[in-house]
Amino acid sequence: MSQAITPELLLKAYAAGIFPMAEGRDDPEVFWVDPRRRGILPLDGFHVSRSLRRRIRQRPFEIRVDSDFEGVLRGCADRPETWINDEIFALYVRLHAMGRAHSVEAWEGGQLVGGVYGVALGAAFFGESMFSRRSDASKIALAYLVAQLRAGGFTLFDTQFTTAHLERLGAIEISRAAYHRRLAEALSRGADFRAQSAEVSPEEVLQLITQTS
Repeated sequence: MSQAITPELLLKAYAAGIFPMAEGRDDPEVFWVDPRRRGILPLDGFHVSRSLRRRIRQRPFEIRVDSDFEGVLRGCADRPETWINDEIFALYVRLHAMGRAHSVEAWEGGQLVGGVYGVALGAAFFGESMFSRRSDASKIALAYLVAQLRAGGFTLFDTQFTTAHLERLGAIEISRAAYHRRLAEALSRGADFRAQSAEVSPEEVLQLITQTS
């Protein structure tokens, strides 16, 4: 890629419906992706199984927001195959410093054991990756993220692609054209990622993620 990627260019790319990836941790090249079929998680369609509902009520983790963004990035990159190379890592750290990238984290005994991160722009949230070092840690962090987005007035949760795991939680695929329509509508609105405190109770989280529009 000949043009140097800056945080400002990265935000313009998100607004145009594309996002960056690398072939691997040690590959210095970064390329843009614009999938023909796009994964989204409808914010009024998050599937909460009976077991997940029970786990959320048990409060197995302390949930924090933006307390260790770099730690979440490292956790997401700490796998045999990753698209997060050094340039991408540095770019998202800078986006976080600008208040554009956020993490929702699961902590246990003072240790970061799971989390999810992404980029907020208008009323769109672009989910990038999540990781888990304890059973259900990323799933519960994702549930708190959905509650955070709903409380803040977001209308689009982009997951880029779908996986069997995300589909069980309610993710769906839509066409590129349908995605761009939803993206344009979301970018025309305002939203506040920090509208809700991470200290919200499990019952409040469950109410937010299960209520329908």
